[in-house]
Amino acid sequence: MISLALKGISKRFGAALVLDEVELQVDAGEFLVVLGPSGCGKSTLLRAIAGLESIDSGTIEIDGERVDHLPPGKRGVAMVFQGYALYPHMNVRDNIAFGVVNVGVPRAEIRRRIAEVARMLEMQELLDRVPAELSGGQRQRVAIGRAIVKEPKVFMFDEPLSNLDAALRSRMRQEFAGLHRRIRKTMVFVTHDQTEAMTLADRIVVMNRQRIEQIGTPSEVYDRPATLFVAEFIGSPAMNILPVTRTPTAAGLQRVRLGDGTGIDTLVAAAALPGDGPLRIGLRPEAVTLCAPGGGQTNAVVEFVEFLGDKTHVHLSLAGKDRIVAVGGAAFPARVGEAVGLKFDPAGAHLFDSAGRNCRWPGLP
Repeated sequence: MISLALKGISKRFGAALVLDEVELQVDAGEFLVVLGPSGCGKSTLLRAIAGLESIDSGTIEIDGERVDHLPPGKRGVAMVFQGYALYPHMNVRDNIAFGVVNVGVPRAEIRRRIAEVARMLEMQELLDRVPAELSGGQRQRVAIGRAIVKEPKVFMFDEPLSNLDAALRSRMRQEFAGLHRRIRKTMVFVTHDQTEAMTLADRIVVMNRQRIEQIGTPSEVYDRPATLFVAEFIGSPAMNILPVTRTPTAAGLQRVRLGDGTGIDTLVAAAALPGDGPLRIGLRPEAVTLCAPGGGQTNAVVEFVEFLGDKTHVHLSLAGKDRIVAVGGAAFPARVGEAVGLKFDPAGAHLFDSAGRNCRWPGLP
């Protein structure tokens, strides 16, 4: 069952286009994360669904009913903001109840919902406190509880964890995942943090320049990026992108050459490539294996080493002046300025054409 459908949504602020013919379907009970850089249109998309921004063209449907002409309170949507938006003079109980009191829900039903939400979010001991007496994580729970008591069809979260410190964000990600398992409601979660997207989402919508670049599961957008933008945006460190030239194919698979003359085999069908034009190879850092000098396909010089405890990110320069990042073990022995050997995994190689399209999977959007 389709819970939410966006059909050709466009929006302008004056001459600035902020949403460009967005098409999206969200299944009932799905946890969908909208991911993208600042200014790509993701928060405007969320506000348009909730009715906080009008749209210039297109339609919005919730549970098969068109809602883009309805005011926010009639759409069956509850929204949690980045800044919590709690009333400072009200205690937690009254903050949670505020939205349902205003629409005339009976008092006994309100008490039942508040008790259920407090139990679900482990806030029973907080109900009589005011926001100034709460931590950032507790305030975010109150904002979530205020949304839950409305019993909406769709939950909207606009970068709800961005104001929290790193340790608290990690705990809150676990709480969001647990909440979704318990209530099984449709959730649309906007963020610029790919860790949040990869750990929470059933599917990720990657946005760039007011349009959707790709929709897929976390593993799909990581392993099979449709475009150069997705390949570089998803992953930390980012995918290595290097210019290459074509060399004669082997068994119909394209072989390419780096700027230093190193040949790299790929699993990309030569027939999937455009007839001419420049190509760039994409290699995740884990597709680059470090070895002793002379023991790989080429040598590189260590420029910088990031020690991360269980692994290291090794930044290297090739003879052709290209830069590349590889993942090494915790006890990586080479130091800055020393030479190492590199091996490239053909299964991890992507080829992008001049338009930024991933040629390895021609069927991707």
